[in-house]
Amino acid sequence: MGVVVVGAGQAGLAAGYHLSRRGSDVLILDAADSVGDSWRARWDSLRLFTPAGFNSMPGMPFPGPASAHRTKDAMADHLARYAEHFALPVLLGVRVRRAWRDGETFVVDTNQGRWRAGALIVATGAHQTPAIPDFAAELDTGVTQSHVGDYRRPSQLPAGPVLVVGAGNSGAEVALDLATEPNAAREVHLAGREVGHIPQLGPWTFQILQRAGRAGATLAQRGLRGRGDPLGRIRPGQLHAAGVQRHPRVVGVRDGLPLLDDGRSIEVASVIWCTGFRADYSWLDLDAAVDTHGRLRHRGGVLQDQPRLYAVGLPYQRSIASHLVGGVGADARYVVNHLLTRHARRLGTSVR
Repeated sequence: MGVVVVGAGQAGLAAGYHLSRRGSDVLILDAADSVGDSWRARWDSLRLFTPAGFNSMPGMPFPGPASAHRTKDAMADHLARYAEHFALPVLLGVRVRRAWRDGETFVVDTNQGRWRAGALIVATGAHQTPAIPDFAAELDTGVTQSHVGDYRRPSQLPAGPVLVVGAGNSGAEVALDLATEPNAAREVHLAGREVGHIPQLGPWTFQILQRAGRAGATLAQRGLRGRGDPLGRIRPGQLHAAGVQRHPRVVGVRDGLPLLDDGRSIEVASVIWCTGFRADYSWLDLDAAVDTHGRLRHRGGVLQDQPRLYAVGLPYQRSIASHLVGGVGADARYVVNHLLTRHARRLGTSVR
């Protein structure tokens, strides 16, 4: 096997597309039952905050009006059609348990057997494990808690006030979903730092952000300082109009209730943690591939000190848009070009 790609989301499919076009022997592994399941499993009302014009995959435009914000199911179906149209070699139901080096090859151990590869591309993203603060365990047992990864619709929550923790895109979307629930007068609170919003620069907004490249990504990360990505589709005014009550961030628990940064506590029936995810690279049994914070040690998707190990789909990998659907194609092309121009002979692949 020339190249094994772990993950068949938009990043893995984009990498598979560029590898296949250049004649590489490639296999894409994914634990899901069907392509696009990572999108299908998200909450019912979710729409992409990037417009359809920036959601195209390499070689296949996203259908529909360029300015439309399509549903998560439309995105899932588009990825499934993409894999089928280009006959990408995706093997589903395969969960990678461990990957390591054996001489000049990688060994990828899964629940369906082992594969050897001359190169390995990690396309699992950086959002595998829900990140919930430790103090959540101190909330009163009468408060229903869930993470945004488990949220599907308002009806799964008990009656009464709800607190959404985390004011980035996911938190804003969920808060608006709850506040606009038909025939329900639900009190909705949203706690978290103000993250601002992406400026409207016309139909080329995200293309302009992408062309800012690595310098733009570095400046954005410094400016955000861990506050989460700026709002894309939703604007703060929409939250206000829907009656969502804004609060500073949650810093702990007092008397079983969420404690805010300003010293107040909020009495609520349920809490949804929109506090992000952590990456899980515990399956990578490779020295120095992951830093002390659990992040891949890479530059532009090229793993440092690990020849022929790459990544696609990481936040701010090479631009502000690297983790967005419309941004993975450029990063996948860069990674594949780096791989094939330096290691094509070892992989038995021609460079075209």
